Amino acid sequence: MATTIAPPLYAPADTRVSESSGLWGWLTTVDHKKIGTLYLITSLAFFLWGGLEAGLIRLQLAQPNQHIVSAETYNQLFTMHGTTMVFLAIMPLSAAFFNLLIPLQIGARDVAFPRLNAFSYWIYLFGGIFITLPVLFHAAPDGGWFGYAPLTTKAYTPGINIDFWVIGLQILGISTLAASFNFITTVINMRAPGMNMMRMPMFTWNAFIVQFLVLLAFPVITIALQFLIFDRFFGTNFYTIAAGADPLLWQHLFWIFGHPEVYILVLPAFGLVSEVIPTFSRKPIFGYPVMVYATTLIGFLGFGVWAHHMFAVGMGPVADSLFSLTTMLIAIPTGVKIFNWISTMWGGALNFTTAMKYATALVAMFTIGGISGVMHASPPADLQQTDSYFIVAHFHYVLFGGSMMGLFAGIYYYFPKFTGRLLNETLGSWSFWIMLVGMNLTFFPMHFSGLLGMPRRVYTYDADQGYTGYNLASSIGTAILIVGVAITIYNMFKSWNGGEEAGNDPWGAGTLEWTIPSPPPDYNFAELPRVTSRYPLWDVKAPELTAEVPHTERGDTRLGIGVPGAGTAANGAEAGQAHVNPTGGPAPLGGAPVMANAMPRTGSAASGRTAERAAGGRLPTAEELGIPMPFSTIVPLVCALGVVVMFSGLMFLEKNLTLGIGIMAFGALWWVSALFNWLTNPLEAAH
Repeated sequence: MATTIAPPLYAPADTRVSESSGLWGWLTTVDHKKIGTLYLITSLAFFLWGGLEAGLIRLQLAQPNQHIVSAETYNQLFTMHGTTMVFLAIMPLSAAFFNLLIPLQIGARDVAFPRLNAFSYWIYLFGGIFITLPVLFHAAPDGGWFGYAPLTTKAYTPGINIDFWVIGLQILGISTLAASFNFITTVINMRAPGMNMMRMPMFTWNAFIVQFLVLLAFPVITIALQFLIFDRFFGTNFYTIAAGADPLLWQHLFWIFGHPEVYILVLPAFGLVSEVIPTFSRKPIFGYPVMVYATTLIGFLGFGVWAHHMFAVGMGPVADSLFSLTTMLIAIPTGVKIFNWISTMWGGALNFTTAMKYATALVAMFTIGGISGVMHASPPADLQQTDSYFIVAHFHYVLFGGSMMGLFAGIYYYFPKFTGRLLNETLGSWSFWIMLVGMNLTFFPMHFSGLLGMPRRVYTYDADQGYTGYNLASSIGTAILIVGVAITIYNMFKSWNGGEEAGNDPWGAGTLEWTIPSPPPDYNFAELPRVTSRYPLWDVKAPELTAEVPHTERGDTRLGIGVPGAGTAANGAEAGQAHVNPTGGPAPLGGAPVMANAMPRTGSAASGRTAERAAGGRLPTAEELGIPMPFSTIVPLVCALGVVVMFSGLMFLEKNLTLGIGIMAFGALWWVSALFNWLTNPLEAAH
């Protein structure tokens, strides 16, 4: 006999909400979901801009001895391409998912610091505009995305190009650190009852580790940039070799930040893939505790491998041996993740949706990038490959094949949750296959051109050097890759308001975010859930899938879900135990039973949407439910703008000292005034 289960109290009946979303609403929002949407749109816009820069680079290199762009323009293009993709596209796209998912996955109504969250976005936007705007005036940064000093000191780059770069990165660093403080506090303090650390979804775990990487790595690059600011604007000699400075100081500071930055970029994608693969394999993630430990170990070892970027500088055999060893060691926890994803898919009921295709592509493409990375653990091999196109191939397989493939998997997987609409699967498949072909045609030939000796960052080359065919293939691949990305952008634009309605849980997923309406209300959960296992929704819909997952019975009654045969622990204590499947299995929320390996249809009873809408009633507001929510405010935007104005004054110091100091003082006063307003106005209504 089928068991009837009432819809949980934290999933309101109506799954869509009509609310004002005008320009003022977006400018003043402190809702983490809206801020996540702003991050998503802005980072994708910068991603397209960085892709345009890459297209121009490849156009210039498609044939020998071309002069499509000038040498100076080419320097600006490769500098801004790297800067844009690392700091303005991939990192903020990860931040979009931090905002959209972390509170929902841990059962929270908001982030810990809503205004700081908004401030972080506006600082990112204004900093991104500041560092990108010079491109339009042929004054863009031109010293490489790594900005090696002393090359970037006034003696060697006297123009304003590097000024925009060093100030822009300082502004962007404020944004990243603010977000880090916010999400660390959110995960530690705002988890729902029963959501202990070893029940958190893998995406939240990866995001949590990333925040500590940011917290420890970004102060180092902040110090390096501040030294460079003092050298360029105030005449100090931190990087002046003639004054006794260490010529390797910048390299050490930059790469102490730079290699953890690789994991800051790729771990969020790993987390998204760790959500997608179990859902479409109909199996819990294989070896969850080991995955958590591997992620933590990657974060720890990531700070001990920076000097493998410096094997060519002559550090000596002891240092080379040490960093060679740590570089090989960090491949172990990364390999653990690869094998655990494969083991999760092994024997599962695989469903290759577009999201699953991107997720499996990450596993394959990152493996290629990882293998070439281990090759660089050998100093003699690295010495031959460093500063060649082999390195370009390696890190693009890591960052595009790893980070971007995982982030695209996340977009296709979570787009229905935050828009209430499904992306078109046909367009998605076309986009995936075109992108996969384009990526490999672009970057795989670079291994061979690099082994033939083609240096990085060269403006042109002669026809008799053997690079022509490989460069032409890479340029054609770039055009194909751009088409694939454009299809996904079109798919998002087309589906945002016109796609098929998704329902609460279109994929038959198991984690907490899929229990609430799509898109979620501003308060996320009408009643905070009590979590009983890592897959609370599968416990209800398909408990046979979680038979071996540690489970506590007490939480089931607190969720408003009756599980036959599950009693309440004597004194409310949570005792972890295997979940006993009720005979016949329970029905999904408000619908008919779901088979263990069945993928619910969109809009069917299995998604919970039809039954809930039939029950009638609109989505209650936070005020009606008595849930205090933060006030919207323009103050974070104003405060962020004040910071940018204050930093901008540095640009005028050399030409007009009085004007520069005046702008800095005005910006500081602006920022302090906004901060005073921020601190003296209540966050939410008294309650």
